[in-house]
Amino acid sequence: MKVDIQDVLFWMDAIRNSEDRYRTLESFWKGQVNSKIWLIENLSKFVMTNTNNRIVIHGGWNGVLASLLFNSDIGIKHITSLDIDPTCEQIACTVNKRQEIEGRFNAVTADMSEYEYDADIVINTSCEHITNGAYLRWLELVPKSSLIVIQSNNYSELEEHINCATNLNDFIKQSKLKVLFSAELKLPKYDRYMIIGNKK
Repeated sequence: MKVDIQDVLFWMDAIRNSEDRYRTLESFWKGQVNSKIWLIENLSKFVMTNTNNRIVIHGGWNGVLASLLFNSDIGIKHITSLDIDPTCEQIACTVNKRQEIEGRFNAVTADMSEYEYDADIVINTSCEHITNGAYLRWLELVPKSSLIVIQSNNYSELEEHINCATNLNDFIKQSKLKVLFSAELKLPKYDRYMIIGNKK
């Protein structure tokens, strides 16, 4: 993957202009970026490059996944990055400033388990941050036709990680999805799990 230097410059703007620069920098830690590249590499196996996909990212945080997706070979019409934390919206818009100007990106502050939408691809990389009940409410809102990508991990040491999976099989059971692909990524502090699938 080659990242456009103009996007990197907007990343730097987002960090520099952030009220909490360290927290924003966390979005660019090696484990975070590697997990997102891993997601994109595997998602690209299921998506045609010449299609114009509408993507919604739940738990979009500071918009780094969206920016990397825009720099991938996946055909993208529009990305909405959604997060319940209101401080993420402005940062995500700066990180994806080129695409926001083009009308291809927007950031939304909302609760994923209450947000209704239409999308070709639905991504949720924050399964460990929400209760099982909230996850099931979220899944109910996902369009039946959408390709779904979800991630979780076994890093239960963080207070905000309230619903970690113990292993990949545990995550598959939690997902309630028709699984097309599942995998595990070994990272220094934890294992990250990913499923690509559809609603049953």
